[in-house]
Amino acid sequence: MSGTNAGVVTSLEISRDRFATAGTFTISRGSRTEVNVVTVTLSSEGFVGRGECVPYARYDESMDSVCAQIRSLQADLAAGLDRQALQSALPAGAARNALDCAMWDLEAKRAGKPVWQLAGLPAPTSVVTAYTLSLDTPANMLASARKNASRPLLKLKLGGEGDLERLRAVRQGAPDCRLIVDANEGWSAADYDELAPLMLELGVALVEQPLPAGSDQALAERGRPLPVCADEACHARDSLESLVGKYDVINIKLDKTGGLTEALAMRSAAREAGFGVMVGCMVGSSLGMAPAHLVAQGVEFVDLDGPLLLAEDRSAAIHYDGSDMHPADSVLWG
Repeated sequence: MSGTNAGVVTSLEISRDRFATAGTFTISRGSRTEVNVVTVTLSSEGFVGRGECVPYARYDESMDSVCAQIRSLQADLAAGLDRQALQSALPAGAARNALDCAMWDLEAKRAGKPVWQLAGLPAPTSVVTAYTLSLDTPANMLASARKNASRPLLKLKLGGEGDLERLRAVRQGAPDCRLIVDANEGWSAADYDELAPLMLELGVALVEQPLPAGSDQALAERGRPLPVCADEACHARDSLESLVGKYDVINIKLDKTGGLTEALAMRSAAREAGFGVMVGCMVGSSLGMAPAHLVAQGVEFVDLDGPLLLAEDRSAAIHYDGSDMHPADSVLWG
């Protein structure tokens, strides 16, 4: 991978940006009506690079802690810290993601070449993303499914009692869609055993993180007729070994890997380890989705619908044609 030096950073700007969601977005851990992101802007010799991250309380992150992590490297950036050195300067997580992606963008702007060329990747093409249906009553999820029945892939947020009724309602509302479900650690092993065969009958292709990440050994003790994807249990490459035998697919999110650099390396390592790959996201703007789109090329499952769940987005936003997600314009990123 070439182009790791974006030059000495003469200016580091950190902003806290807020985007309203298109209605209430609910998962098993709670609901939200807005998303808060941290935006990093790096300047060098008249060139500007940007990156975005979403601090996530599930991983003991906050807006304050992530901003402090980024700010702690201001002097190092001014002294020439490059993207490879960043990988050890900060742990995997949201703060490193914003800086790593901003560095890639800055490198691209300085070189006058797109990030995919600098990374030695093929030119990106559009991908089909899942569209997420928020956790709700079966009646409301039925209505959402009917509204989005033309999409090829729907993702259902589940997480406990009534999940089968929710799934049946969605299948009724969207009889032809491929389905994946996300339990967000809300099931027990007994729930998986009960629900897996029924979900297979209803055409579910995959379940994300059914058991709590710290209590997932039971997955290694069963046949997993319904393939299982690691999300909360999966972060960077150093987590892959612990997932072998428990999971069939891993979900790569840049806010967990700590940026595009590690995400690309993790995709290769996951393939070598025999995992299928999903590329997902926290709910964020197009700036956060743009680098993830490069990782999503050629993977089994894409879940980069963050901007589709917002009531507002960045300028020069990524274009979605239904569920077809197109590459970002370089004005936005890369």
